[in-house]
Amino acid sequence: MDPDVDINPDTDDLPLRANTNDILVRHYVLDLTVHFDREVISGSIVLFLEPCSGVRTEDHIGPGLDKKDGTEGRSSQGRFVDRQEDGRKGMIRAKQEMFVAGEGDREELEALFQTAAETQNAQSSHVWETSSDDDFTVVLDCCDLDISKVEEVDVTLVPAASSLLPEAASGARSGDQQAALIQRIISMPSSRWRQKQQLFSLCSRAPGAQAGTSLLFHRDRWSLQVRKRGTSSPQDFPRAVRICYETRPTGGSVRWTKDQDGRVCVYTAGSPINNRALFPCQEPPVAMSTWQATVRAPSECVVLMSGEDQAVLTEDGGTPFSVWHYHVTMPMPASTFTLAVGHWCQVSPEPPPAPARGVRDCVECSKMDKPGIGSGEWSEAGLLPGLGSSSSEVVKGSPLQTCSGDQTTRPDPAFCYCSLEDEGLSVTDYSGMVDDGIGCSHGDYPCRFAEQSARSQRVIPHRVFGPVCLLQKAQTAVLKLLPRCLAAAHAVLGVHPFSRLDVLIIPAGFSSLGMASPHIIFLSQSVLNCGSPGAGEDGLSLCGSRICHEIAHSWFGLVIGARDWTEEWISEGFATYLEDIIWARAQQLSLQDTEEQSDLKAVLRWRRLSDELQNSEEELQILRPNMENTGRVSESGSSTVKHALNPDKTFMQVHYLKGYFLLRFLACQVGEQPFIAFFRLFVKKYHGHLILSQDFLRMLLITFPDIEREGLSLSAIYADWLDRPGIPKWLHERSAVWSRSRLVAEVKAEVAKWILLSQSHQGRRRKRKRKEPKVNYKEVGDTGIYYVFCLHLFFSCLKIHLLYSGNIPSIRSFFFLSQSCPGAGAAGDAFGAPVGGSGVERRDAASPAPNLRPAEPRR
Repeated sequence: MDPDVDINPDTDDLPLRANTNDILVRHYVLDLTVHFDREVISGSIVLFLEPCSGVRTEDHIGPGLDKKDGTEGRSSQGRFVDRQEDGRKGMIRAKQEMFVAGEGDREELEALFQTAAETQNAQSSHVWETSSDDDFTVVLDCCDLDISKVEEVDVTLVPAASSLLPEAASGARSGDQQAALIQRIISMPSSRWRQKQQLFSLCSRAPGAQAGTSLLFHRDRWSLQVRKRGTSSPQDFPRAVRICYETRPTGGSVRWTKDQDGRVCVYTAGSPINNRALFPCQEPPVAMSTWQATVRAPSECVVLMSGEDQAVLTEDGGTPFSVWHYHVTMPMPASTFTLAVGHWCQVSPEPPPAPARGVRDCVECSKMDKPGIGSGEWSEAGLLPGLGSSSSEVVKGSPLQTCSGDQTTRPDPAFCYCSLEDEGLSVTDYSGMVDDGIGCSHGDYPCRFAEQSARSQRVIPHRVFGPVCLLQKAQTAVLKLLPRCLAAAHAVLGVHPFSRLDVLIIPAGFSSLGMASPHIIFLSQSVLNCGSPGAGEDGLSLCGSRICHEIAHSWFGLVIGARDWTEEWISEGFATYLEDIIWARAQQLSLQDTEEQSDLKAVLRWRRLSDELQNSEEELQILRPNMENTGRVSESGSSTVKHALNPDKTFMQVHYLKGYFLLRFLACQVGEQPFIAFFRLFVKKYHGHLILSQDFLRMLLITFPDIEREGLSLSAIYADWLDRPGIPKWLHERSAVWSRSRLVAEVKAEVAKWILLSQSHQGRRRKRKRKEPKVNYKEVGDTGIYYVFCLHLFFSCLKIHLLYSGNIPSIRSFFFLSQSCPGAGAAGDAFGAPVGGSGVERRDAASPAPNLRPAEPRR
């Protein structure tokens, strides 16, 4: 397989076209405006690039391009400028007319804009075909975007940046100066992260180089390709490139919809194509970068993003927009970028007022809960005096700074801070876990694992947002459980990788129960509706276990991610396994209760996995579909994600379930407590890295050499669990043991009672004349009872408080707990820009299926 050739449209593989072995994006600066009237996001993105060391210098041909005569391409430069400018002006005129048009003219002007965009693309494609293939090509992953202009940014015109260059470099040619300048900024140490962000921001606003000319670009279905005439290698290519573009309403990376209050909103939905329909980027997980974003949205809206600090908010003077600023200093893949814009309200620690007052409260609530208004722009005047040192005074209006380096931390009333001692929660870690001196081995960035204060921060600052009509439920469920789950996760895994956490109750129609991204979690409204009236704590189990699952992704999926996106089990299997451990600790269950609860959930998951494997293609059942080729890419760095666009894969849970059982198998070999301790050691060593399955398994075998001496080898694990379809022998045998546990037997007995009770109620009703032929049903056996039980949990219609007495006080919670496991069918999860890519999202039973196109199914 050669990923550099054209992708067959009949296959279900997702192409990753970016040539990351040639050149890498080190930093993105986004400047975006949200238009709810047209359902588009417009603006620009500036890419700061760095050539890869040791790259080849021979001719590079972009994917799917044919060689053309170089002389013809060079002679068409003048025609290129005129045609591109004409096309861009046509698009701008169409946008301006749409902005002032009434509703009656909207459809006609939409068509006008689309025609202008098609004209622009056609003109750029024509010029591209006549250009020289001797020029080096930067390939970006891109889909469903209308590109209006691509230009080089002249960063030498920024005095604050130019002062970084030594005097000897002042006489060098402009291209060399820009390369040296960008390299100096990229190479700044993490202790000066704030200056680094400020310089990137200033450079992103610099004018284009050589006014009146643009870089050549070509867009096909899956990529954007950019060239500069006369550049034959990555080292000669511009280091700062600005791309002006606009999304499309039908783009697969974002969803335009209405929240539960009927107000418009938009959010990134964890699409299998990730963020390539939101901004041009390098999608392969190895292309880790930092970013900063400025988002303009209607003043009554709240903008939430996967940024490190609470947003710096400013007013866009004279316009009905507010401006939100976010940033990250930890290099992450572009797929982890997450955005949500809507009329969200923050849930207060006190019980919120009833939503009967109307949706209008949402607007006032949004204004009340916004961060302080201030000046969020970085100016050269404020930067130049302190260029040699870091100052926290440059960014104004930001009430919370919680990262390392030169950041400061001060309490913010918008965030919740919890005293665990006041709630009577245990704050001690698992016994036997000691600091073995393992330090950070990743690249230089402000890392919380190196902070002494972060090690003792059991509960990070957190907020919960949602529509007005769900504030009360969110307050009694999510906000109540969040500090307990965060503290439990800290006890199990150690330092929280991220400094803060926002939780958003996502609009109905979200295709999962949850999605984790850096600093933000999306939760389905379904987790708020679990339990029956009077169920109390027992009714919060679905919500609590789901929160624990998403929190676990902070360690496995985000700060540690899969280097090959086909190895989804590295994120989903780990999060499913850790979900049980963290939630049991948050509940302060005894060891016996924890084991029984774990066995019950294992039985349900086993039943679900068995059913799925019997009704799916074998090639979709393999945890490592690329086998020995896992992690390999083409010479340029491009690759494909196997089966990523297969619609059947959308609903499959094999990576969750089979990965979960693999971890349970390994825990049985070494002991559960030593296995949990090993997780913590693994996190210390590999945080900030991308991994493959063998990285985890090899460290496990080295840490516990006895299991390898007993015959458990890396090749055996591959053969039994990762590289084969079906169910391993151990799982068949172990499932029989779980099925005989005391709690499972009690559940079977109670479900049998429910069936008899239901039948007796049916017998008391007045018999009606049967219109259809009578059907004789077979007697319900053990397997049937389990399926009835799972189906019953799936629809959440069992009134537990009417059926169970105090003789089995803990059985109530087990029923709700089982809803959170994939075996119950309603427990999906995704995390939208994991380090290794987005995981499979499973359909939420309480949410209508979104209107998806077959070619772009939701992951």
